[in-house]
Amino acid sequence: MSRPTARVLTLLELLQSGGIRTVAELAQRLGVEGRTVRRYVDQLIDLDVPVESVRGRYGGYRLAPGYRLPPLMLGDDEALAVLLGLVAARRAGLTTAQHTANETATAKIRRVLPKHIARRLDALLESLSFTEQPGEPDTPDAGVLLTLADAVRHRRPVSIRYTDREGRQTERILHAYGIVAHAGRWYVTGKDARIGEDRTFRLDRIADARTQPGSFEEPAGPGPAQRVLSGFATAEYRHEVTLRIHGTVEQIRAHLPASVASLEEQEQEQEREREQEPGAGSEQEPEPEPAADRDRAAGRWLRVELRAERLDWLPPVLAALDRPFVIERPDELRDLVIALADRLAARARRARP
Repeated sequence: MSRPTARVLTLLELLQSGGIRTVAELAQRLGVEGRTVRRYVDQLIDLDVPVESVRGRYGGYRLAPGYRLPPLMLGDDEALAVLLGLVAARRAGLTTAQHTANETATAKIRRVLPKHIARRLDALLESLSFTEQPGEPDTPDAGVLLTLADAVRHRRPVSIRYTDREGRQTERILHAYGIVAHAGRWYVTGKDARIGEDRTFRLDRIADARTQPGSFEEPAGPGPAQRVLSGFATAEYRHEVTLRIHGTVEQIRAHLPASVASLEEQEQEQEREREQEPGAGSEQEPEPEPAADRDRAAGRWLRVELRAERLDWLPPVLAALDRPFVIERPDELRDLVIALADRLAARARRARP
């Protein structure tokens, strides 16, 4: 590559780093005179690269948005960061319906990587493991995703054509609060304008999205991510489960996250527990620990509510939690827990063959 061509590409890389670059700064970085910088800028403009001239005391040149993507100059670390992002997004299922776009973008960058960077990348990917096996991706349409994002930013209603899990298709007007990526899927949360209630929709089940005239006020309260998690915990399922568990919030959340269950402190249980402590009410009663210290050490009674299509996964979770608990409903769960305890006890008593 001739030196002038290399300098033109270097100029493009400097402009792509953002901001306004003065002629003096560019001339110093390129090792040329000011008029040569202007000639290089003209060459970029001839290649349809949108370079703007900024007048004034602090003027110079900057890269402006264009009608197409100009040649993109990436450093070694930048190229590696982009590739790892593409690999992680594809592995997590956070890609659009144009799945080949991820693959072709990866291939284009890999093709021009310096050999020593490519070898380092291959070594990383060969040594990289994931704790979860990839599932079948439920990827949204890119047009739907971008339309919803624009509606969220400008607080404009959007009409969607949605297919629910029963296969029913409906037309809805949505006031979209935000887009949330969770567990390898994309969701949009907002108010269904026709029924006046908050709803969460999977983006891969939205066949069409069109922005509508008008606007709406940004809602107060939890953010989009918390709304989605709360929606999961309170969704309609076959079984409604209510438990009381004695432990800290951290202990319970480690096994029953916010997307699965909701927690509520039980004040009456706290008072009953204190009354039943050994020595309560006697003259010899020791000085009680501060409530905050006792809660941190032993936890407190929390009401746990969740909904589930099946109950067979809950007994092992309660066993792994290893905290005192009371099953309020349903009775079927109590029977499953007893059955699991009997099986474990029987196997523990079994002699070595």
